[in-house]
Formats: sequence, C-alpha cells, structure tokens
Amino acid sequence: MSGPQIITLGCRLNIAESEAIREMAGGRDDLIVVNSCAVTAEAVRQTRQAIRRARRDRPDARIMVTGCAAQTEPETFAAMAEVDAVIGNREKMDASHYTSSQRRLGSQAIGHGVGPGIPAFAGMTDEMGTAERVKVSDIMSVRETAPHMASAFAEHARAFLEVQNGCDHRCTFCIIPYGRGNSRSVPAGAVIDKARELVDAGYREIVLTGVDVTSYGPDLPGAPSLGLLIERLLKGVPDLPRLRLSSLDSVEIDERLFDLIAHEPRMMPHLHLSLQAGDDMILKRMKRRHGRADAVRIVERLKAARPGISIGADIIAGFPTEDEAMFENSLRLVEECAIVHGHIFPYSPRAGTPAARMPQVDRAAVKARAARLRSACEAQREGWLRSLIGSTQSVLVERNGLSGHAENFAPVRFGAPQTPSSIIHATITGLENGALIAQEAA
Repeated sequence: MSGPQIITLGCRLNIAESEAIREMAGGRDDLIVVNSCAVTAEAVRQTRQAIRRARRDRPDARIMVTGCAAQTEPETFAAMAEVDAVIGNREKMDASHYTSSQRRLGSQAIGHGVGPGIPAFAGMTDEMGTAERVKVSDIMSVRETAPHMASAFAEHARAFLEVQNGCDHRCTFCIIPYGRGNSRSVPAGAVIDKARELVDAGYREIVLTGVDVTSYGPDLPGAPSLGLLIERLLKGVPDLPRLRLSSLDSVEIDERLFDLIAHEPRMMPHLHLSLQAGDDMILKRMKRRHGRADAVRIVERLKAARPGISIGADIIAGFPTEDEAMFENSLRLVEECAIVHGHIFPYSPRAGTPAARMPQVDRAAVKARAARLRSACEAQREGWLRSLIGSTQSVLVERNGLSGHAENFAPVRFGAPQTPSSIIHATITGLENGALIAQEAA
C-alpha cells in the first residue's frame, strides 16, 4: 500500500479535506485517517463501525480520527481502544499530525463529554497520555480558513475548491456549527490563484464547496458576495470551462447569483438546495429562514430562466412534532420542485441541539417517511433521466474514460472508452442501472 488510507464519511467538504490530508501525509502507509461526520447519529455510528473494521483489517496501523464527530464528541473516540489519536477540525489541517512517527498505542482513554463544540479532552492528561492522543481546540474561536483550500482527485476530472467554512446559523436540528465553527471566507485572490493551479493541472470542472457557501463574504473587507466571487473567478480563470456549486441555502440566492446561474454558460445547470422540509410549521420549528412558498418560487424562477436545470435537495424526514399532514407537505414538495437529486435524512436527535428536546416522532414512522421520500425522489429521477434519452449532452469524461457527468449532473456511461478529462458531445441512447448510456455524437 502506498500512502495513507483515508476513510471519509459525510459531505463534499469532508471529501475535499480528505484529499488535502492525503497530500499532507505523504508516504505514511502505516497511517489510517478516519474523517468523520456528525450530521446524524447514524453518521457517528458508521464512523465507529468504520474504525473497528479498519482495526480488524490492519491491526498494526496507526488510526487517527478527525472531522465533525471528532470535534463535537472527542470522548466517544478517545474511549475506543482502536483509536490512537483524535484531532479536531482545526487541527486536521496541520501536516505535523500526519508526519510524526508516533507508535501505535492501543490504549483506552476514558473521559466525559461536556457539550457540543467544547473539547472534553483538550489539555487533560492521564496515565495513558490522553493529552497526546487528543488535540481538539475550541472551534468557535477559529477565525481563519484553512490554507489547504483545494483538493483534486486522482480518479476524477473535477476538483473541489473550499471557499467558505463554518456556519453562523443555528438550525434547531443541526450539530454542524459546533463541529465547524462560525462562518469564515477565503479571500477571492487566493481562490482564483488556487483555481488557476487546478486548471493548469488538467481539471476541467471546479466545484465550489463550503458548509454554508451562500454566506460567503461578510467577514472579508468590502463584504463581497458569492456572486461577486464567481464573477471574479470566471474572469480571472478564462480557461476554466465548467464551474459548479455545492449545496446552497435558497433564501441566500441574491439577484447577482441568480443571474449567473440563469445566464452564465460556464455555470453548470444543476443546484442542490438546503430545503429540509416542505411544511411551514416544521420549517419554523427548524429555525429555517424560508417558507414553503419561497422554496417553490425560487425553483420555478430558476426553471423558467434556465430550462433544463436540475434540482437537488436535502430533506429531513420525521422532524420532531411532524404529523402526517406536515409530512405530506414535504412529500409534495418533491414533485412541485422536481427534485431529481434527493438527499433524504431520517431525523435523529443530536445531543445539545434544541430539536433533541422537542417531542420526538416514533422511530418506525421516521424510517417509513424517509423511505417514502426516497421513493418519490427516485420516481422523479427516473422520469427525468428517461426524458434525456435521444438528447445530446455535454459530458465531462472521468479519468477512467468510461463514465462522466453531463452539465445537469446526470451520470453517463460510455459504450467505448473516451479521452479522459475531455468534454465531449454525447448522444444519449438509453438508461441502465441509474445511468444514461451514451455514444460520442457524430
């Protein structure tokens, strides 16, 4: 094995940061880094499961746990005998954590959690060296963005570029601000320089990522918006053919950003919106800043301005106090907004969040509602993909030469190998196992 093994759970930002970790760790083939997610209790459970599996597979490796779950509940992972080190989201971008030659400890630390965002172990020492094993600082004190903003992927023709981190909002269900800290933005000059490096390295598409990307800018001199950043990026990197955005808060799409999405051909016609629910009372209890009508209206405007744009969304099933009528409002939202890239989360209480103290929905009902939402999204996706048969799509070919994504993010497979990292016009001839089948257009 060459280099470290990186196990990534969660969002695109985590994926991007994992690749930066891979570069920092260099040739450490004795190292396993688990980059955790805290968005749901299930994500934390999967992290623990991944750690145990990694230890079974590689008993002599050094296992380090980082990411949002490590930040919000370091005691959980420090108490695992399989874990050698726990480092927080600030610390994970310090290369020294991955290049040191500390031995595999195999000891079990014991501690007690003290609440979201508060490191239970920072500065504590016991006979087993807990202070050496746990490096988790107060994420709320972080004001700068990490210097490793960008990540490229050996197997992909697109790269992720982190332009923002953290979140200033406090949705009642969300633990992530305690894992990521307050919102902070990367200056436009640094973003443009990194984008040029990626294009020079052969990447044809860049995805702008962050925890709350549409909150970009207020902390920078002059308070630039995300739309202004994009304008400067497109002008400053004229050789970049495709720019895509990660998840957006629909209420923060201002007219400048809307105009770019609607009319700029280098902006990909695909948006993923943080909608979360389709019922006004549930949205209010979530402390979201939009109503149901706002979500429907922005999608209608986008589709009218740029026909063919595809819409994705995050939706939570079974939020506390949600009754069947409230759930039906969310279910109908899938059809009304034509959500073809659905991310459905069954609600799970996160300790320390206001929603965890609200009346909970029966777990069986939560699971059943999540299944119904997924089914509705899959039906929308199936119909959308079938509607593309016979069309010609501009497809970025992945580095394997056999697959790619259209501008609308529809997955595409080729019957014959294509030039990796090229952008080709492809005729869609069919649909198989959730992917469009294509051949290069004559």
